[in-house]
Amino acid sequence: MTARDDYDSPWKEILSAYFQEFMEFFFPHIAREIDWSRGYELLDKELRQITRESEVGFRLADQLVKVWKKDGEEAWVLVHVEVQGREEKAFGHRVFVYHYRIHDLYKRPVVSLAVLADDNPNWHVEVYEEELWGCGNTFRFPSVKLLAFRDQWPVLEAFSNPFAVVVMAHLRTMETRKDNQERLTSKLNLSKSLYRRGWTKQEIIDLYRFIDWIMALPNDLEKDYHRELTKYEEGIKMPYVTTAERIGMEKGVEKGVEKGREEGRKETARNLLLLGILTEEQIAQATGLSIEEIRQLRNEISRSSD
Repeated sequence: MTARDDYDSPWKEILSAYFQEFMEFFFPHIAREIDWSRGYELLDKELRQITRESEVGFRLADQLVKVWKKDGEEAWVLVHVEVQGREEKAFGHRVFVYHYRIHDLYKRPVVSLAVLADDNPNWHVEVYEEELWGCGNTFRFPSVKLLAFRDQWPVLEAFSNPFAVVVMAHLRTMETRKDNQERLTSKLNLSKSLYRRGWTKQEIIDLYRFIDWIMALPNDLEKDYHRELTKYEEGIKMPYVTTAERIGMEKGVEKGVEKGREEGRKETARNLLLLGILTEEQIAQATGLSIEEIRQLRNEISRSSD
């Protein structure tokens, strides 16, 4: 398998490209209050400012977005996608810190939202509280849990929103953590389904890239996957994935020149470890690193989170 071209979280990329669809899928009550005719603006510079001054936790898929309410007022939306495969006790505090820092630095109304993509069915956080000697603070924020969609598969299959596929891919990746053959079958089924949903070529390419990144396979099965999908595309006369692969390879070469292939592989492995839905062996197969290198990266992540 070649190194992936997106060294940030695949969630970050898909969230940035399809923010309106993200809101309509996960937070429809808020999406209805936004004037989408005015578009939205990604506030990367502002987010870097508050994360730099608030060194709290991992930030694989946080996004800060400016939108406009239907009454014409400006609003900022801070989205946290928690992609670690374990419960993070400080997560509520992190959401609170980011929310406060944005308000303090930019004096803007902010709504903080969270998507919990971990595999712990007993962990759901939507409030942060602190209290000492009669002085306290309670901070609430809307959050959704991806595991809650496990029993809604027929609905996800029928849904035209791209994030239905994103959720399906994430759940299938967790479920097939120890079964690469089953993952191959699921990956093929999800990829083929992209062509039956009436999406544009660019939407299919973007979702293909997400599926291909998150549902990592050993090299031999990855070749089987591309061979079968290419055959399927030729049959329906829609060779989109070939285009997606070419785009990925070109960007991979560019990033390889800038960062070096070794660093690129390590960054990919680090992000896969943070996702927490692949075994060390699967990550090693996907990146070309040794098991020892993977474990060393895991130890570095653990130390940084202490």
